[in-house]
Amino acid sequence: MYRLTVLYNQPTDPAAFDEYYTNTHLPIAAKIPGLRSAAVSKTDSLDGNPPAIYQIAELYFDSKEALGAGLGSPEGRAAAGDVPNFATGGATMLFSEVTEVEL
Repeated sequence: MYRLTVLYNQPTDPAAFDEYYTNTHLPIAAKIPGLRSAAVSKTDSLDGNPPAIYQIAELYFDSKEALGAGLGSPEGRAAAGDVPNFATGGATMLFSEVTEVEL
């Protein structure tokens, strides 16, 4: 399994970010070929201060090659091109091989 993790910094308008992300960006991203599953989570802090990262999105693909093909597709380029429309605080993309471990 291969994962694309997107770290979204604090937006200038969290409500506008949430509305756009949910109603516009997610439907665009859902069309990326090869996308197996996704998870989205809001961050929190233990001390009550706002964390630097507002939201984390994790997109899962079968392999690095599948992720590359998905991002290179018209649908993948549309999703990437849409990020500046709502991520006013900026975003960082991380790519990683997922290894599950049993504890």
